[in-house]
Amino acid sequence: MTYLAKNQEYAIYSLSFNYGQRHKYELNAAKKLAYRIGAAKHLVLNIELDKIGGSALTDNIDVPKTDKKPEHNNEIPVTYVPARNTIFLSYALAWAEVVGASHIFIGVNALDYSGYPDCRPEYIKAYEKMARLATKTGVEGTTKIKIVTPLINLTKAEIIKKGIALGIDYSLTHSCYDPSIDGKACGLCESCVLRKKGFLEAGVKDPTIYE
Repeated sequence: MTYLAKNQEYAIYSLSFNYGQRHKYELNAAKKLAYRIGAAKHLVLNIELDKIGGSALTDNIDVPKTDKKPEHNNEIPVTYVPARNTIFLSYALAWAEVVGASHIFIGVNALDYSGYPDCRPEYIKAYEKMARLATKTGVEGTTKIKIVTPLINLTKAEIIKKGIALGIDYSLTHSCYDPSIDGKACGLCESCVLRKKGFLEAGVKDPTIYE
């Protein structure tokens, strides 16, 4: 998302969350990418969602593993973190008010995703409406907050191709739900399966180090 925003000549204020997830490798990756792209500022906020639990990413629940593309029904998977995007967006909204930002970029995806309710277009539209009602800048009309979701209708392959065109070094990125103690991707969680599928369909070599 930072590369897309940078390509559109936005000043970058990047935000990551240490929310009690199983590992911190994604935080290290985000920090490196923020530095590489020249972000005006990069914040890491601490939120103890592990004290709430209820997810395989924040609780003592096994991360599901498979070597096949996930097949979804109407059941929301155990990797869903309760209200995570709502919480994340609320922090981003607060920071946007402080720095005077009018656009909040978030990398939600409604195609190759895990059935999470807070990745749907209707959710984003509702949150954007709320943001304009619940902020000083929205009420005063000084800033009209826009939630930007350029990846929402793209397949993983399309996302990877777009990233390559923007010059992203995918070896610096991390998406595994359950990496090894030394940071290698498990290769079998849903995120890894979708990532491998995306690189394969994009015809791009996957630089991820798997167990």
